[in-house]
Amino acid sequence: MSDDQFLDNDLRFDEFDDEFTTGDDDLTAAEEEYEEISSDEVDQVIVALESLSEQVGSENIKHYLEEASNNIYYLVYTDADADEFLEDAA
Repeated sequence: MSDDQFLDNDLRFDEFDDEFTTGDDDLTAAEEEYEEISSDEVDQVIVALESLSEQVGSENIKHYLEEASNNIYYLVYTDADADEFLEDAA
């Protein structure tokens, strides 16, 4: 096996796998980039991440879980939604 088949982190690299394909060549660029995500799915993931965060002791892991939760939240919600949620909770 030659050295050029390895990346810097020693992962095997096959020179024929370096092109990304979706398997559906009829999609336009806009269709390939767009994925509809339901608010129900986002809510479920956020609840799961919050539950997981409560189970870990590491503050670093909790920080990353909170960051992931925030990123996922903003896939479907806006700052106005967050403000409305906080007002309803008070």
